[in-house]
Amino acid sequence: MNKKDLVNKVAGELNITKKDAGLAVTATIDSIAAGLAEDKKVTLVGFGTFSLAARAARNARNPQNGEPVEVPAKTVPKFKPSKILKEAVVDIDMG
Repeated sequence: MNKKDLVNKVAGELNITKKDAGLAVTATIDSIAAGLAEDKKVTLVGFGTFSLAARAARNARNPQNGEPVEVPAKTVPKFKPSKILKEAVVDIDMG
């Protein structure tokens, strides 16, 4: 599912226009990003928790030529699904 699919699903579930659903989905995504930037953690009960994690600087290799490359330290978002979400998808066949 991509963003367009999600917008269509929300529009159908709530019986609203795709434009309004698009605004709602975009506002939700923007709010999660802003929450991470401000509080470093966003918890949606029944869905999961978005948080930030620090990645240390490291040395790697360029796969094209084998040359060593220095990868700088950075902060990345991570997601931990809730127990409810895990249980909802446990029986889904991925094959």
